[in-house]
Amino acid sequence: MSTSRVSNVASRKPGSRSRLSVGQRFARGGWKHVAALIACVFALFPLVYALSASLSPTGSLLGSNDLFAEITGANYRNLLNDPQNPFLTWFGNSMLISSITAVGTVLMGAAAAYAFSRFRFRFRRGGLMSLLIIQMFPQLLAFVAIFLLLFSISEVYPFLGLNSRMGLVAVYLGGALGANTFLMYGFFNTIPRDLDEAATLDGASHSQIYWTIILPLVTPILVVVGMLSFIASFSDFLLAQIVLQDPQKYTLAVGLYQFVSVQFGENWGVFTAGAILSAIPVVLLFLFLQRYIVSGLTGGAVKG
Repeated sequence: MSTSRVSNVASRKPGSRSRLSVGQRFARGGWKHVAALIACVFALFPLVYALSASLSPTGSLLGSNDLFAEITGANYRNLLNDPQNPFLTWFGNSMLISSITAVGTVLMGAAAAYAFSRFRFRFRRGGLMSLLIIQMFPQLLAFVAIFLLLFSISEVYPFLGLNSRMGLVAVYLGGALGANTFLMYGFFNTIPRDLDEAATLDGASHSQIYWTIILPLVTPILVVVGMLSFIASFSDFLLAQIVLQDPQKYTLAVGLYQFVSVQFGENWGVFTAGAILSAIPVVLLFLFLQRYIVSGLTGGAVKG
């Protein structure tokens, strides 16, 4: 190529970008920014509206149409100082139940996934297929059976029956085992079996291999499963409403419902104030564990 052509090409490159019209820039990639802006507005507007309602003195949603027209902290004071509706007790119950459920789900699901991934035993494929079929049906389909089962258990073991927080934890653990085991199974398959064989040659037992070698390598999927279990149990309403009957044992979802369940007596201002405070632990959990989310959700799709 001659020097004149090179100079012409070099002279055209910067000029070609500057001569692009607004429509051409929009077609090349500008529409992505518009779509992202619309998505952000669509996602943030309900949160902004709820925050405005929680700061409104009217106590209704219709009075919050003018966002932040009037600002007061009365709803938050009423929420935290109401002896008949102990918000802090409900918050502690939700944190306790969700934390135990998250830890139990991780331990049970990881143990089951490790067994299916590393061991070869009879009915292994049938067990995996059963887990796949079980997770297709939501747990809510069995809420009548769950109520009758807990009612029968409460006569023998009251701490696991109706109106017990441990009974609700047991229900959550049973419902999450199938889906989470199958999710972890794909991630465990990405860990080379050579590590197990090398550790076995060094005299390590299966439990030592599991706790000291495998679990540290699958930390992303453990974090993701624990986070999803925490959020699901933290925001659950129907199962908690069925199991828990004592107001002192209510979770946040069940307790906050009391503010809007009375006809002509709904207090949406206090309800939205409780909803805003309830969202803080989940947001902090996402921010703290966000570096594990993508790798944990996509790692199991590589091999399995």
